[in-house]
Amino acid sequence: MGNMIGSGVFLLPASLAPYGGLSIVGWLITATGSVLVALVFARLARIHPVAGGLYAYTRRAFGDLPGFLVAWGYWISAWSANAALAVAFVGYLDPFFPGMVRNPASAGAAAIAALWLLTAVNIIGIRAAARVQIVTTALKILPLLLIGIAGLFVLNPSHFAVTPTEGASVGANIFVVMTLTLWAFLGLEVATIPAGSIRDPRRTIPRATMTGVLVAATLYLVATIGVMGVIPPSTLGSSSAPFADAARALFGDTAAALVAIGAAISCFGALNGWILVVGQLPLAIARDGLFPAAFARLSSRGTPAVGLAIGGVLTTALIATNYSRGLVALFTFIILLSTLSTLVPYVFCSLASFLIAEPGPEKRARAVPAGAAVIAALAFVYAMAAIGGAGQETVYWGFLLLLAGLPVYVFVKRNS
Repeated sequence: MGNMIGSGVFLLPASLAPYGGLSIVGWLITATGSVLVALVFARLARIHPVAGGLYAYTRRAFGDLPGFLVAWGYWISAWSANAALAVAFVGYLDPFFPGMVRNPASAGAAAIAALWLLTAVNIIGIRAAARVQIVTTALKILPLLLIGIAGLFVLNPSHFAVTPTEGASVGANIFVVMTLTLWAFLGLEVATIPAGSIRDPRRTIPRATMTGVLVAATLYLVATIGVMGVIPPSTLGSSSAPFADAARALFGDTAAALVAIGAAISCFGALNGWILVVGQLPLAIARDGLFPAAFARLSSRGTPAVGLAIGGVLTTALIATNYSRGLVALFTFIILLSTLSTLVPYVFCSLASFLIAEPGPEKRARAVPAGAAVIAALAFVYAMAAIGGAGQETVYWGFLLLLAGLPVYVFVKRNS
């Protein structure tokens, strides 16, 4: 939940405002698709609970190269997203430290400081990172839940009227809403990655995955309906802080400030969770001989300190690039590509369900329960539709990004 609930959900009501009641339909479809994907990961974690999660499932089903490509894209996605989360965290501090936030140099320094603080927490140990994640997740949920529930009591049904959009059908608009809301569920798979550091992974990971997705979906739906019910669509569509505006309308300026703090904590917590992924994923790949050996080194505390440091350096460079004149567009482009790299594993893992055997007698090694097969097929369709919704340009450049990992694969294979 901490990784799914980041900066995006605090802005989504503004993006969804033009679509009125269709937003709710889009949320329900996206939530259903995400639950299907989560069920796939839950089953795979139960029958094959190994470190690396989505990478390990892909490698087991399709071999080294597909496993490497999935991991390569996902790893780049994780440390790229960390740059965006660190920058967003600082941005949400604007009501309290406007001088620092509006100065590019100090804002960049603050983002880098937050990144390395949480990198240090993850180097100390996965248990320390987990404590930070639990606290920040609880704190980020509170404003979303309170504003959402309060908004339901003063909800204005007229705010959900569906206004015809010129040149777009209802179906096309629902697809747009699905694409917008999809990003709020990215990260549903992360509980599978540190399987080697989790007690009783066959039981814990499926439970964490399903509970996280279901609770997050409910929270998203309640929060979006609450905010849209309070603020008229014409105003909401131009809001840069929809939850803060809703809090101000419901409870006054103090509540708006508290929501801004909640949004900052949300980014901070998500950053902590994704830093954990940046260390744990390449650790699993390197142990399999498909990533440079340095990523497999553990500190005296049993954490992948070298991998975490390398990820931190790359993210720091990306943050510095963002605050360099003329390169903001490059930063935005890289973040856009990173979203595609989180969807590709969904496609592979949905099909991996048909190739990874259920525990049991050898003669039933390829048996897949009928229910699991239907869920995996539907999850595959959903993942393909989500990739299509990302846009032609994103898919084009994302494909080139995956191919760019081939020299690394060749280098590691030749030297292993």
